[in-house]
Amino acid sequence: MESYPDMSSESDSEMSPNEARVYTTKTSPKRVAASHRRTASQDKLRALGKSASLDSASQQHGQQHGSDSSLSTIGGGTRQGGRKRRNKIPEKPNISLNLWSFMKNAIGKELSKIPMPVNFNEPLSMLQRIMEEMEYSEILDQAARCQDSAEQMAWVAAFTVSAYATTLFRVGKPFNPLLGETFEFDRMDDLGWRGISEQVSHHPPALAMHIEGKDWMTWQEFTMTTKFRGRYLQIVPMGIAHLVFPKTGHHYTWRKVVTTVNNVIVGNLWVDNHGEMEITNHHNGDKCHLKYSAYSYFSRDEPRKVTGVVTDKEGAAKWVLTGTWDQKMEAAQIVHKEESNKGKPVFETGPHRTMWKVRPPPPGAEKMYFFSQLAIEMNEAEDGVAPTDSRLRPDQRCMEDGRWDEANRVKVRLEEKQREARKLREAQAEKAKAEGRELAQYKPTWFRKERCSVMGGVMHRYNKLYWDCKARQDWSSCPDIYL
Repeated sequence: MESYPDMSSESDSEMSPNEARVYTTKTSPKRVAASHRRTASQDKLRALGKSASLDSASQQHGQQHGSDSSLSTIGGGTRQGGRKRRNKIPEKPNISLNLWSFMKNAIGKELSKIPMPVNFNEPLSMLQRIMEEMEYSEILDQAARCQDSAEQMAWVAAFTVSAYATTLFRVGKPFNPLLGETFEFDRMDDLGWRGISEQVSHHPPALAMHIEGKDWMTWQEFTMTTKFRGRYLQIVPMGIAHLVFPKTGHHYTWRKVVTTVNNVIVGNLWVDNHGEMEITNHHNGDKCHLKYSAYSYFSRDEPRKVTGVVTDKEGAAKWVLTGTWDQKMEAAQIVHKEESNKGKPVFETGPHRTMWKVRPPPPGAEKMYFFSQLAIEMNEAEDGVAPTDSRLRPDQRCMEDGRWDEANRVKVRLEEKQREARKLREAQAEKAKAEGRELAQYKPTWFRKERCSVMGGVMHRYNKLYWDCKARQDWSSCPDIYL
């Protein structure tokens, strides 16, 4: 057993002392490897080196973090069944752009309302990017098998952290989806899940997503605010994510933390995720409070550190978690708790278990926008999808193919078409108002507004029609949004 003294948070927190439940695990020196004391620039050099094979990358990964036998199947990337999918995309062209000439006029503004050239983008839409959160969906399969609710919460917490692993070098901006744009991803045959996402609002921009696995289901409505502050770009997610395990009725919710893109004008771009996240099981009152430590040049903590504790409805601590959002998360069950002479809790735990470990990037990822294997597969052309699917978006396809000038021209035409459609809806609304009749508001094709029985607010929920329409190839309800 391992004992961890002084589990209280050293970082400033907006929570009062009575509310604070985030404990920073003080790991023993043996557990803090020298390789963890790295900077953002060292990470960049490591990623920009010559691409190694997956086998050698895995071997290097094992040397850095040791062998984790407690969870050999999670993070292994093994897939069974399914069709053969591509393993690379065209390399990113070396096209320069005067960043300051564009960004100097955007300081303090909401970037989602400013037209931007594709030079700042990556060839995926936000509808696809949000579904990348399922990169490590096998963690949810493991969570579904748990008999103990506190242990299941630890797995769910690890899953929420794993969603940020792909953001480390992903400084490109996803395409803003057009109103009515959709993305489906059916991976039931090899990964055990399928999902549908749709842009449900344009002002403010908002999307809805629904994913169903064999033993779990997750959905969310996502919007965000973005502000450019000169030296950095801050992305503040809005909305709530839901996860349900139907067999037990356990229903989890959480809000995402803040993402900051640093050195926007000068220096190498790098990403940091920071803030506090509380995961709640509304079925039995279990909670997990995670703290994503903000990067600080003066901090002795390892970069990108995440710590947390799982508690039951009475507030009793059950599990502790520690790790980083770019590498791995470990958890340990608490077997005993004491109070130190400083009034801070001391936890005695069982052995640590690896809950999640990052997969090595595909060969040549640094030349392909630092995409993961799942991201590479997302924009591959596929027959039978809805005519509004992101794979069919022409400016995004031109960008992926390396035809950036054409992509910018097509992007302008698409945005003009979207503006004309909005003006038509506004004119029809004004006419209806003048005539004293009510005109129905825009309604998404695959989602509808419902009041959430758990959180109380109104959100877009899946209407359960998409997969049936796909089977019949009936796309008559889809809007005409492309050229």
